[in-house]
Order: sequence, then C-alpha cells, then structure tokens
Amino acid sequence: MNEFSRPLTIHYFGNSLLQWGAFVIIATMALLTLLLIRRLVRNRHAVLAATAEIEFAERFFQIASRTSSAFLAIVSVYAGLLALKLPENAYQAIHTAFTIAVFWQTGLWASTAVLAAVQRRRRGALKSDQAAASSLGIIGFVARLTIWSLVLLLTLDNLGIQIKSLLAGLGIGGIAVALAAQNILGDLFASLSITLDRPFVVGDALQVDEFSGTVEYIGVKSTRLRSVSGEQIIIPNANLLSSRIRNNARLRERRVIYTLSVDQLTSHEQLRRLPGILRELIESHRDVRFDRAHFARIGSSSFDIEAVYIVTTPNYGRHMDILQDIHLRLLDIMGREGISLAQPSQKLYMQDPAPHVSTELQLVAAEESRSAATDPAG
Repeated sequence: MNEFSRPLTIHYFGNSLLQWGAFVIIATMALLTLLLIRRLVRNRHAVLAATAEIEFAERFFQIASRTSSAFLAIVSVYAGLLALKLPENAYQAIHTAFTIAVFWQTGLWASTAVLAAVQRRRRGALKSDQAAASSLGIIGFVARLTIWSLVLLLTLDNLGIQIKSLLAGLGIGGIAVALAAQNILGDLFASLSITLDRPFVVGDALQVDEFSGTVEYIGVKSTRLRSVSGEQIIIPNANLLSSRIRNNARLRERRVIYTLSVDQLTSHEQLRRLPGILRELIESHRDVRFDRAHFARIGSSSFDIEAVYIVTTPNYGRHMDILQDIHLRLLDIMGREGISLAQPSQKLYMQDPAPHVSTELQLVAAEESRSAATDPAG
C-alpha cells in the first residue's frame, strides 16, 4: 500500500501529485463550464437576432458571445492554480498574464460594442444617406483604434515597460504628423462634423458662396455638388464648413418682394389704386399668403409700388407660375388703365451764355475785322 501511495506524496515543482491532480480537475471543470455558458449565450443571441427589433438584451448577449476561447482557457488555468503553492515570482508572472488577458478581452468586448452601435446607425443611414454611412465607418475605426491603443499601453505597463517616454515620443510624433497632414485632418474632422451635425445630406440643393448645386456625395475629404449647369463642383469639407451655406432643400416658405416701377406721369388716383390691384392679384392664387402692398418709393425717374407675399410651398416651379401669372394679368390691367412702366431717363437743361461773355466775343470779332481792312496784304 505504501508503494502505491508513495508517488502521491512526491512533490513536483513544490506540489504533490494530488495537488497537481486538483489543479487539472479544477481547470478542466472551469473550462467546460465557461464554454457551456458561452454556448448558451451565443444561442440566446441567435434567437434575439432573428427578431426585427433590436433589444438591449440582444446587445448584451452579442457582446458576451465575443468572449474568446483563449481568455476562457487562461481564466480556467488561473482558477486551477489556486490549488497549487507557487513561488512568489511565478505567482506574479501568472497574475500579470491573467491581468493582460483581462485587458485584451475587455478591449474585445468594447470594440464589439462600438462596432454594433456603428452598424446600427449605418443601417439607418443607408436608407437616406450612403455617405453618412461611410463616415460612420470612420468614426467606428477611430473609436476602435483608441480602445486598442489603450489596451496596448496597459499591457506594456503591466510588463514593466516604462511608457512615459513612449507617450512623450508618440506625442511629439503626433504633433509632427498633425502639422504635416493638417489639411487632410481638417477635412477628416469636418467630414465627421457633417456626419454628426447633418447640416445637409445627399440630394439637398445647396448654395455655397457663388456656387450652387445638388449634393451628390459626402466623402472623407470632400463633398461633391452637381451644379445647375451640369458640371461637378468638388469642395473640401473644411472649406465647406467655413463657408456660409444656404440649404434650399430645407426651405419651408418663400418670401417674395414684388416691385412695380411706373412712369412719373401716372396720376395720383392710379397710384392709390395700384397697391389694391396688386393685393387682389396676389390673393387670387392658392399657396400664397399676402403680407403687404404700398406706394413705397419716389425714384429719380419712377414711382415704385412694393408688394410682399409668401409662397407657402418650397416648390420653385410653383413660385415661378404664380409670378408669371401676376406679371401677365398686371400688364393687361395697366394697358386698360393707361399706366406705363417707368423708363430710365435723364433731362438736360441748356442755359444761354452770360451777357458779358457774348459782348467780349463781339469785341474780339470787330477788332479782327478792322485789322483785316487796314492790312495791305489782306
């Protein structure tokens, strides 16, 4: 009996065979249990993902299902090592390895959460703005790059590597890269700003300074407009955001100032009737809200009648139809009333020369005549 029990009492690396057996059993049971839990989590996520609605539980199970097998194995081994007696340096090494594994698994969970959130926003953006979907991909990439950079720095710190000098070097290098690529970075951040703030989307009609056109594509560096004359206008995103943008696609109402300049020979009675005539013409149209009509100005060669009305639809064609009808009907009324449009004119008044100037000219002429009469050669 002693011969069979003797190997169990022999110590291997400071632990008996029974202790090593306990380590194997604990590690194996822990690994099998964790793998079973992960399988259940993945099955539950598959069931929730089959539904149309995206629930909070679905996101939780999606993130939890991304637990790696390597991390489960490290956790199982770490749990089994609790049954062993190890030297202090070995325990510190194992604890460091376990901590690094936790960091990397946490980074994987965080990256999965960011990717899931970006994909959800991207699916919604694809229905209305494909360019916004590509910009969301950039946001997801930057977020994941930040997460894994933090994980890497924590890993190096736990390995005993001094990261202060590394951070200083990265800071200096980052400043140099930023200065070298400041235009590209400016356009990149402007693209992210357009994606988040959404001052316009694909299909909107914009007026940017002296350029106007319809948005065709919102890229990482530039935005492309199709002008009304047909050519494509490419504007860097940074320049676009620094400009004053008029988004005509979000126009709700159109305020129109109508000015009629009539001849100054128009009678006072006709001038009194013209604001009322304009009001009747404007109010006869649908999709129009009348504001005011007045004899507004006395110009240098005209009397100006001003009317203001609001077209309650953003349709530009409807606005032009209303304006054309007002023009035609107003010309008919002015023809019947004998009212003429103002013609730019300028009157010049001529004045006779001053009397003393005329006398001087006459004296000079008389003197020349006498000289000619007394000159023998003449």
